[in-house]
Amino acid sequence: MTAARPTDSAEELLDGAPCGYISTLPDGTISTVTRAFEALTGFAREVLVGRVRLRDLLPVTDRIYHETHYLPLLLSHGAAHEIASNLVRSDGTLVPVFLSSVLVRDDDGEPRSIRTVVFPATDRRLYEQEILRTQRGHEDIALQLQQSLLAGDLPQADEVDLDVGYQPGVTRLEVGGDWYDAFWIEPGVSMALVVGDVVGRGLKAAIAMGQLRSATRAFASTGLDPAGVLRALDRYSIAYGVGEMTTIVYAELTLASRALRYACAGHPPPLLAAPGRVPTYLFEARSMPIASWDTLHRTSASVELEPGATVLLYTDGLVEHPSRSIAAGMEALLQIVGKRAGETPQQLGRAIRDELRTPDYHDDTCLVIAQLEPGS
Repeated sequence: MTAARPTDSAEELLDGAPCGYISTLPDGTISTVTRAFEALTGFAREVLVGRVRLRDLLPVTDRIYHETHYLPLLLSHGAAHEIASNLVRSDGTLVPVFLSSVLVRDDDGEPRSIRTVVFPATDRRLYEQEILRTQRGHEDIALQLQQSLLAGDLPQADEVDLDVGYQPGVTRLEVGGDWYDAFWIEPGVSMALVVGDVVGRGLKAAIAMGQLRSATRAFASTGLDPAGVLRALDRYSIAYGVGEMTTIVYAELTLASRALRYACAGHPPPLLAAPGRVPTYLFEARSMPIASWDTLHRTSASVELEPGATVLLYTDGLVEHPSRSIAAGMEALLQIVGKRAGETPQQLGRAIRDELRTPDYHDDTCLVIAQLEPGS
């Protein structure tokens, strides 16, 4: 008589798997973990389940990549595979991992949960390349449209000096959806500084960029604070089906008070350089990209700028490169700005582009630099 073969239940099979596994709610709150994930992080499941979001276990720079790349890829394709990241262990050390996730939707098509397999990694791989690249075509039309949309005079004021710039990736590839803008909200009183990044490339991305850029100007003119502008863009994007998962940083500079109010929707944080201080990133007021599943938690943050202070807004293409992580790129940007204190926005912009970009850059970059006069 043949002995019955032992079988594992689904729960036992999952919990005993050699790789880590977690399930999270759409907002990232962990709902299920396995023993391997506990061992990988050093956290017991009682500490994690219902109490911690996945992003809380990531270092700051990986959180930005999580928001700007991983989540848009997951929402657009329903899956994201072999995303290189780090996890912060219970003792504060970092462990490199690969994350592979699938998005589970309910019967109405709404996000229900995210299932993620976590593999330890001894070496970091290249980050996922630019997402949702459309087929090549319409290069000349898209480029002309983009150039016409980005053209225009900058606001002029004695209290502040501005410099803006856009650089495409590889010559003759389709243009992307990166854009910058600077305009008066109330002439002579307050101005808006904006950098955004629409998912995709080519003519469709250029058109979406133009629509969102114009919508941002329109919403800013109504007196909304930065968080309010982002919420209005959410409604606009959902209503007209344009620009979903766009990342944007929107800032409002009031000249008399030197107050800078800002909000980031899945976008890299602004950089602030004050005279005599080490440059730093403004990590407050962060939320999900435009028209994502969590648009309720838009917040604004405010900081009072010192005379002579410099603020930089930029797209992730400036700090990300296949041979360099976002963390390394952001650190390099801090170093460049730190050693060039006192330079004009035009000098600083040229130095940043010369030192950070190489001829093999595949991503577009936008940069907005605002510098207060020393006596303003």
